[in-house]
Order: sequence, then structure tokens, then C-alpha cells
Amino acid sequence: MHRADLPPSRRAFLDVTGATVAAGLLAVCSGDSARSDRSGDPAPSTSTTPTPVAVTGRHQAGVTLPRSAQPHLLALVADLGATVMPGPLLAELGETIRTLTAGSDPRLLGRSPGDVTVTVGVGPRLVRTAGATLPGAADLPRFSRERVASRERGGDLLIQICAGDALLLPVAAAALLDQAGDRIQERWRQFGRRGTEVPVAEDRSAPRNLLGFIDGIVGPHTTAEQERDLWLAGPPAVASGTLAVLRRMEIDLTRFAALSVAEQEAVFGRRRASGVPLSGGSVDSAPGLSAKTPDGRYLIPVDAHVRRANPTVVGVGHMLRRSYSIDDPAPGLLFISFQNDLRTFTATLARMDTSDALLPFTTTTASATFLILPGYDPRRPLGSTLFG
Repeated sequence: MHRADLPPSRRAFLDVTGATVAAGLLAVCSGDSARSDRSGDPAPSTSTTPTPVAVTGRHQAGVTLPRSAQPHLLALVADLGATVMPGPLLAELGETIRTLTAGSDPRLLGRSPGDVTVTVGVGPRLVRTAGATLPGAADLPRFSRERVASRERGGDLLIQICAGDALLLPVAAAALLDQAGDRIQERWRQFGRRGTEVPVAEDRSAPRNLLGFIDGIVGPHTTAEQERDLWLAGPPAVASGTLAVLRRMEIDLTRFAALSVAEQEAVFGRRRASGVPLSGGSVDSAPGLSAKTPDGRYLIPVDAHVRRANPTVVGVGHMLRRSYSIDDPAPGLLFISFQNDLRTFTATLARMDTSDALLPFTTTTASATFLILPGYDPRRPLGSTLFG
């Protein structure tokens, strides 16, 4: 398909990204949020070329690989045309991803792909065409504190692109959209950046978010925990995939900043500087939810975020969270969680809805869930286990 035949939204997107990459007109990124120019493109990275990430295998890259998530992300949410068969499209996208990550796609313009990863998921409508009871077939319910336009709720296709070099994000996106052609129509996209990484255990770190707190301390980090809470065990069509929840949230930074440090820590249930639970211990200690002061007050307030969202209290597994700070369309957070049961997210948020001190500072403006497809290789194309 020629560029002149592209739908307006995709043609404009490719025109903007092409001009931006050619001219190098990307804003400088600083702090915990993704600074951007008026076109929405992210800031360039000054880091050295990182180690490539394996594309093929049991799982797609971009969930647990690399172990420390890349600092830059672009999430694209799109719909498939009514007559488009997902199988061939996904297989083609998988081949394009392999070409990109191998550094052999001419659209890289000589750039090294570095640690770029592309993770592909399909929405509930497509999953239901393969099986109404399959994991991933259920839509995400609505919750309180949402202001979500219909275009930014749901979707057929998620393309998550992560990289250490922010310039690779629009390049990879342009290549994938070119391959898809007019078979897909973009709904929305979001650039994000992870904040400064802080050590939280001997072998891992987590970033600070816009509110200054360490984000993503708790999760399924060991192989055994990931097999239990992250990866789907069956049916065979989805085994080794996972379920993603994608939520874009505005954060009322001004109102939160007006709180004292002690009040902010009471909202989260952790120390702002260290991430240590208010009940004591180390940053990766389990919060002591029953710990009290001598006068009988809980050390972790009853409405603190770590208490309301605690998996043991909710009765669900752990989510693997990879959240990114954003500043467009408003300062906030792109929340991404991976889990093998959608109830892990929905039950947690339902409990938070009743009384969580963090929620009044947030407003959700985009919301979707996707089945992250199982891994693939040359003999087993992307999406082939689900769509043949």
C-alpha cells in the first residue's frame, strides 16, 4: 500500500515519525517522566548500545526479558478490519519483529537494534473467535475513577515496543504499521519512560514513579513464582502466554505534593526514600499488616495502598508490573500488569475501589486487556497456536 493510500491517522503518524527521525528533533528527557516534543515523540537516550534480547523461545520478549525493563516504551493499541484474518497478519508481524531485532531491516537506517523488544497481544474479541472460554476472552470491566473515551477502551491488538534507545521506538512502530498496512486501524498510542532504578533486592531493581515512590517492588520474580502467577499453563493454544492489563492514568501531582512526607507515606504504606514498609524491615520485606503501635494503631494505615492491594489479603496471585511515567496527554502513569488470571487484577482493583488512599489522586483515561501470545520461532509463527 502506498503512503498516499494510508488512512489519515496512520499517514500522519508515519509522516511525523519519519520527519522526526530524519531531523533528530526529539526533546531532551529528564527526571521520571517522558519529556516529549509537540509531535509526542520521546527523548533520545545517551546510553551505550545494550545487549540484544532473544526474540524467539517459549515466551515473547518484553515481559520478563530483559530482567530489568528498558527505560523507554511505546504502546500501540489498534483494531483489525472486520474481514482481516488474524493468523496471517500475526505471522507477518512476527517475521518483521525478527528482522528488526536482527538489525537487518533497512528502515533501521543503519542503527543497531540494541535491546529493543516487541511484545504482541490480542484483545478479547479476537480471542473469542478462537474460543469463548479461553483465557483472554473476557473484557475488562469498568471501575470507578474512569474517564475513558470509547476509542481508548479495549482493542484488538497491542504492540508493546521497549528499548534503551528511545529513537528506536518510532522506527520499529513505523516498520510494523507498514507491514500491517490497511489491515489495522490505530486507536491510541502512548510513550512512556521508567524512572531512576533503585536496588530492591540483591539481583533486581525497580524504578521510582512520578510521585517519588519505588514502583513494582512486589511481584512474581523467581522462576517458580512466575510459573505459578504469570504464565498460562493451558489450554495448549495459549500456554506460555500471559494476560496483560493496560491502564493509562492521570495523576494529580499538585494535590499529592501538597501532602507532608508522612502523609504521602501513609497513602502508600512505605517510606518514600527507601521503599521500606511502614511496618519495618527491608525494602523487599513483606508488609506487616498486623503490626501496631503501643497505643493500638496500625503501623500501615487501613487504607494504605500496600494493604488494600496486598495479594494475600485479596486472595489472588501476584502481578508482574512494568509501569511507565508519562507526561502526555497529562502527567501520569501507564500501568501495565501481567498475570495468568484476569481476576488477579480485577479483584485487586475492586478491593482498592472500596477504600484505597492512592486512588483519589488518579483518573484512568485508557483501559484494555490483551492475551499476550505464546512465544514463537521460524517453525511456529507468532499466533499460530491460537489462530492456526
